[in-house]
Amino acid sequence: MGMIGMDLRARQQLALTPRLQQSVKLLQLSAMEFEQALQQAIGTNPFLEEDDPHSDSAPGLDAEESDRSATPLDASTEGPDDAVEMIPSAGEGLEERFDFDVQSERAGNGQDSEDSDWTEWAETTTSLRDHLQQQLLSVRLNSRDLEMAGLIIEALDEDGYLRQTLEELAEVSTLIPQTEPEEFLTPLKLIQNMDPVGVGARDLSECLAIQLREQPPSPEREIALAIVLHHLGALARREFARLQHAVGCNETALRSAHAKIRRLNPRPGAAFSKADARYVVPDVIVRRHRQQWVATINPAVLPTIRVNRRYAEIFRRARDASHAQLGQQLQEARWLVRNTEQRFATILRVAETIVARQKNFFDYGDVAMKPLGLRHIAIELDLHESTISRATGNKYMSTPRGMFEFRHFFSRELDTDTGGTCSATAIRALLREMITAEDHAAPLSDVRLADQLASQGIKVARRTVTKYRRLMQVPPVELRRLN
Repeated sequence: MGMIGMDLRARQQLALTPRLQQSVKLLQLSAMEFEQALQQAIGTNPFLEEDDPHSDSAPGLDAEESDRSATPLDASTEGPDDAVEMIPSAGEGLEERFDFDVQSERAGNGQDSEDSDWTEWAETTTSLRDHLQQQLLSVRLNSRDLEMAGLIIEALDEDGYLRQTLEELAEVSTLIPQTEPEEFLTPLKLIQNMDPVGVGARDLSECLAIQLREQPPSPEREIALAIVLHHLGALARREFARLQHAVGCNETALRSAHAKIRRLNPRPGAAFSKADARYVVPDVIVRRHRQQWVATINPAVLPTIRVNRRYAEIFRRARDASHAQLGQQLQEARWLVRNTEQRFATILRVAETIVARQKNFFDYGDVAMKPLGLRHIAIELDLHESTISRATGNKYMSTPRGMFEFRHFFSRELDTDTGGTCSATAIRALLREMITAEDHAAPLSDVRLADQLASQGIKVARRTVTKYRRLMQVPPVELRRLN
């Protein structure tokens, strides 16, 4: 019979406090997600309010309140991957960093006044159905054909294809009595002649054939038309010898026809399917000041949230056991204000370090990009790599060279013959310059591109050149020769 006993053992366990969890969550949000999170918090927490910078009222937190809310982070609760290090608050010099002429910035962006709304400049999009319906208004049709054409347009998918059969359309056309499937052929042909070319096709073969028929007649077009109508499967399997025999052409003509097919659009309606515009709000603005590149937080994303001092004071005077939930909300409000300051301070520190490390990029462009990893920033700022990863994810930097995600400035390190290093971004920029300057009658193959990089002291394998070329969406040498 076994003995039953008790054994006490001590063990350590890492855990995140609620404040640390909130800090981690806020840091990894994008600018727009962060703004939405603040608005949601203001709507659910009675102790939070928007801070009007033009108001003469007292700030939401006085010095005593701020000190009480600035509880140091407990280092014993920080895990190796989830820790968020303590950084200076906004009161310790951040106001000077944020200070610049907002009016001049708006004037430089072409805005007329303080009341200008950036959403007024957003481009509106037209759906594929609206685009086709507008074209349908300019065509003279009888009411019956017009109803059938409208029914076909409504049945198109996002790529512009008619996936339903004509029999199915005839069955659902309850508003058009005694409709036969063949009657839909005339309005269907009409739609297939509309813009974008290839819309209204019932399969890929018909879509490509419609686009080819819009091109000027040529021997290559006839070969391509025969391929897409009768031998599309063989082309997909790259059975070129069989295709030459099937369509009766030589290798050069087949290559030209193949290139013509590759330039067609298999999804003519896709350009209209992106109805939801995606806006990017920069977290940081980089500008040149006195021969130095300076990073500042974008004033448009600075928080306008504070703890309502009056409500906090009333609660402090009337505190009792029945108000435990209000006490928790007050504590969460204080955490949110402090974590908001900490979020922007971390983003600014990371941005300043990136700008300092990649100074040559801002001076000369991608070709001067240096190798950089999250580890380098983490070591320099004495933060964990996970913190840097959260501070750079979904964060954008507005620069004189354009809008870039923070991750754009991180590039892996490649060796050179001279014993130095070169970034992958710089190599892609060199490849782009070589391809742009090449002779179109004799374009550079991936092997020759690798040789030219080697002549500049950069050791890159042919397969690496191929990978970078594909990432830049540059076609292979055969298609560039034909173009």
